[in-house]
Amino acid sequence: MNLLYILLILVTVIFFVGIRIVRPTQRGLIERLGKYKSLAHPGFHWIIPVIDRLFMVNVTEQMVDAEPQEIITNDNLNASVDAQVYFRVKADEESVKGSTYNVNNYTYQIVNLARTTLRNIIGTLTLKSANSERGKINAELYRTLHNETQSWGIEIIRTELKEIDPPKDVQETMNKVVKAENEKIAAVDSATAAETVADGIKRAKIKEAEGFKRAKILHAEGEAEAIKLVNEAAEKYFVGNAQLLRKLETVETALKKNTKIVVPAGSELVNIIGEMAGVAPLRLSGNGDSSNHTPESMLGEKY
Repeated sequence: MNLLYILLILVTVIFFVGIRIVRPTQRGLIERLGKYKSLAHPGFHWIIPVIDRLFMVNVTEQMVDAEPQEIITNDNLNASVDAQVYFRVKADEESVKGSTYNVNNYTYQIVNLARTTLRNIIGTLTLKSANSERGKINAELYRTLHNETQSWGIEIIRTELKEIDPPKDVQETMNKVVKAENEKIAAVDSATAAETVADGIKRAKIKEAEGFKRAKILHAEGEAEAIKLVNEAAEKYFVGNAQLLRKLETVETALKKNTKIVVPAGSELVNIIGEMAGVAPLRLSGNGDSSNHTPESMLGEKY
């Protein structure tokens, strides 16, 4: 009876000792007597104590830091380079087996592989090109890690360069160059703004001058039109006087040559000549004879 109790207790202990729980974020490798037996999926599992062993493998996304390292660039400058690698063990059976049996401590191996790859890539670049070609470096690092970890059952999700820092003295020089370039750009922007303002003022003055010129032209055209109207009125209403003036010019020319001219009585030309000589105009009678015959009225005589 005591033996039965002992056996029952022993079986109970062995049962509880052999219980294993696999979480959803894990996969288990069960070995029996040192040989692979099966893959343990999430849930309850029981193994034979001492005979069986269960190895847990994390299948979630993980991140490892490649740790900062000094790398000599192609222009002989020491650059401090750091990167991060995101990866996960694929959940299928072959991948879980590969992460355990094909590589010793895959996390450590990924870090070393990343550091070596970075040295090979950045060693062929200058410091300036390394900073300007981060995307290219990331792509090359990802491609190398992806190809090398295929047999480990590892999926490389992405790689990220954290920093590519030059030595302190070089960094200070670069900061001064950047500051000088920013000041130059600010000066150019200020000059451009001033030029724009000056151009605006110039355009405004040109428009003002054009307006003044247009006003002058319109004023001159108005005056010309007014003169034209006056001339037209003069030609219309003073044609007779113009003809008399032409006759007087003829008389004046003749008198200069001491020529005698007979002017018909009752002619308007008599009065005009009289006015020019300072003599009162003649008053004509009804029969055409003058009421007062003065010597001044005898225009036919020589002066």
